Parts: sequence; C-alpha cells; structure tokens
Amino acid sequence: MDLTKPSDLSRLLKAHGLHLTKRLGQNFLTDRTHLLRVVETASVSAMDAVFEIGPGAGTLTVELASRAARVVSVELDRGLLPVLADVLAPFPNTTVVHADALRLDLPAFLNEHLGILSDTARAKVVANIPYNITSPLLTRLLDNKSLLTSITLMVQKEVARRLAAAPGSDEYGSFSVFAQFHAVVSVAGIVPRGAFFPPPKVDSAIVHLIPRAAPPVDVPSEDAFFRVSRAAFGQRRKTLANALTNAESLPFERETVAAALAAAGVDGQRRGETLSLDEIAAVSRALFGADAAT
Repeated sequence: MDLTKPSDLSRLLKAHGLHLTKRLGQNFLTDRTHLLRVVETASVSAMDAVFEIGPGAGTLTVELASRAARVVSVELDRGLLPVLADVLAPFPNTTVVHADALRLDLPAFLNEHLGILSDTARAKVVANIPYNITSPLLTRLLDNKSLLTSITLMVQKEVARRLAAAPGSDEYGSFSVFAQFHAVVSVAGIVPRGAFFPPPKVDSAIVHLIPRAAPPVDVPSEDAFFRVSRAAFGQRRKTLANALTNAESLPFERETVAAALAAAGVDGQRRGETLSLDEIAAVSRALFGADAAT
C-alpha cells in the first residue's frame, strides 16, 4: 500500500470505517516529493529521536521511522489509532500516543518516550500539524527549546511568511519577533494545496526552526524584551511613543518613554512594526536597565 496515493489512502481509511473530520484539520500530505522535502529539511538520521504531532494515517511517520532511531507520535483522533497500528506494524521503533499535544507536559513526555533530557539529549520535531493549533503549539515548543535540536513543520504559507518576516514588511509582527528571538527561522519551500488529500483551501510551506542556545540580542531579561515587543505591536496604528506610553504592559510615563527612545536611538514617530530585534532590545534596555526582573 502506497499512502502517497489518494486512492490507497482512501481505501485504508474506509477499511477502518473512517471519514475525514474537518474539525481536526485532517489534510493528509500525499505528494511524495514534498513529503521527502520535509524529512530532508529536518536532516533525519539514524542517530535521531523524533517527536511528531498529528501523524494522521502515518504517511510522514513511515518516512521518519525508516530513517530515525526512534519516533514518538501524538495523535488526538482516537479513530486513527487502529490505522496507525496497521501502517506502523513493520516499524518497532515507533510509538503512537493518544493525547492532545497542547496539553502535554512536554519535558516529562519526551523523557518518558525518547529519553530526552536537556543536558544529555535532544529531539527533532517533524510534523504536518493541524493548522488551527500552529501558534499555541509553536509557542509551547519554543518555550521548551532546550529539549529540541530543530523544529520542522508544515504550516500555512501565510504563517510561514509571518515567522520569517523582516521588519517593516506586512507580515512582520509580534509572532515574528517571538520566533526569531528563540530560533533561527527559514522557509524550506512552498507546498501547493494539491499536494494534500483532501486539498485544503490554502497553500502551505515547510518552515524550519533551529532553537537558539542564547538570545540573539542583549536584553535585560526576556520578560522586559517581550513586554516592549507586545506594547510596540499592540497598537499598530499608533506611533511607537504613543504605543509604549499607553500600553497596559508598561508602567512608564510619556517623559520616561521619550527619554528611553532617545537613549536607544529610535525615533518615537516610527511604527512598532518597523523595529528590528536589536532595536526592541535597545528600547527594553533603556526602559528596564540591567536589573529588570525576569
């Protein structure tokens, strides 16, 4: 059975009495060229422990299992568990867990199933994820980045552009800053909607993130940096001076904000979405100093 053929995939699902469920964002990648690009982007090898979210019918899981030392996959749809047991029977190096990836205690889970501890080993995340959980899932992954070597995800094309966006572009925002602060972000390629079964309404992209061991800019604390970032992007139509003064996350008066912007060499008449990570860091240093609480 070739799961990259929609006819074979459809027969497999029907054999298990399954119908596709839009609620769970099920769009299965069936184009082998793009499937292999995901695996190759992640550089999966026989030394790797891989964490997969949303394996679906196991198309990507099979490719991962044929290359990696160990694969653990988390699937929310209980109905797909018999399908995965069938498809993955030839691969004893795989484990499928019925769970919600957004509710996992990730350090405990990776330690239990892959033996992952931040000071001894790390996992690679490789997944064609349900698009409706992209932001919260990626946030959770990056919050646990010390456990991960890399994160390779299939996401909506627009989300990939946001993650990799440059300052001043239409796609650049607080999510761009968050991702680029925690990881080196790149887009490995665009995947057309026709590469999936059934085809979604939007094109997709493969995004690759390599977690940073240390912040890319000098900050008084991560908390201070992201408070300034949220304030700068929270009121996009306002000038930076007004946005920082009126932000609920910042307790500073207008005079203090003006002095901090001047010290950072940033024009207060600019919009927040034009600020680079270096400039956000400079403003956070000027506002909070070296003794900011984390």
